[in-house]
Amino acid sequence: MSQSLFRLKTFWYGIALTFCIAGLSYFLAKLPFLMILGQLVTAILIGIIIRALVPIPDKWFTGIQFSNKVILRAGIILLGFRLNLVDIYNAGWRVFLIAALCLSFGITVVYFLAKLFGVDKKLAILVACGTGICGAAAVVAISPQVKADNNQTAVAATIIALLGTIFTVVYTLIYPILPLGPDGYGIFSGATLHEIAHVIAAADPGGTSAVDMAVIVKLTRVALLVPVCFVVAKMVNVGTKNRFSWAELPVPWFIFGFLATSAINSFDIIPSSITDFLVVCAYFLIAMSMGALGLNVHLPSFGKMGGKPFAAAFIGSILLSAFGLGLVLLFHLAG
Repeated sequence: MSQSLFRLKTFWYGIALTFCIAGLSYFLAKLPFLMILGQLVTAILIGIIIRALVPIPDKWFTGIQFSNKVILRAGIILLGFRLNLVDIYNAGWRVFLIAALCLSFGITVVYFLAKLFGVDKKLAILVACGTGICGAAAVVAISPQVKADNNQTAVAATIIALLGTIFTVVYTLIYPILPLGPDGYGIFSGATLHEIAHVIAAADPGGTSAVDMAVIVKLTRVALLVPVCFVVAKMVNVGTKNRFSWAELPVPWFIFGFLATSAINSFDIIPSSITDFLVVCAYFLIAMSMGALGLNVHLPSFGKMGGKPFAAAFIGSILLSAFGLGLVLLFHLAG
């Protein structure tokens, strides 16, 4: 990111807006109903409401997108200070298998539903990958592989952002009645929800262990973004003169940062008083990214895009949730 960008006042206005949303969500989440949802989901809802009611200058969105992407990843890296590498090892092969199966199921089902509903092939691929892998980040990563235009990319990202928010709220509300303990609920959330931000927000009511498991499972799906991009690029370019380039593959480097902070915490290199403070900072940064996520949901745009891709992703997400829950129960990981 260029230095000139950091000098722009509008860039900092966008970041300041997400900072204020994070602070406001902290206090509003103490209210009875919002307490059920938690601070992170509350931040998403505040962002959606502000975007719907208040005209936000376009120039602010550079800072808002910075919060949505860079600050989110910084928060995830800092969140590693709460995790021990032993926890990742103890998760076992079943957890990683569930992540891979849910990714494959989500992409396949949503794609075929979208095609069944008559959705354009490129848009169908974007929505399917956004649902199955890691939300808008996957949409942006897959877009150049399928040569999608800006409108298709924006539509897919908006659908995923709104759907993920809806399912995040639903998950937090139904958690008390699900046949899952904190760890099982974390696995379920990490394996089935769209964005990393959605996963952390939904798992938060389950406590520390739920969030830890959710992050491990979700980052497994994120790590699979690279091979999925490779497969999609190869499939789309079959029979064409387009050449595949390894340089175009997106690598989620922040995962290595997360593992590094987890390793530091595992060996007690930093005093617990400092790591505890860093985890608090992580949650605030993630709350900022939640606010940015909500600000990116432009409700009026749904009237222009048509309901078919949204319907395909919605039905596919329901089936993915049922599939993920079934796998957690099947592998006896509900506890």
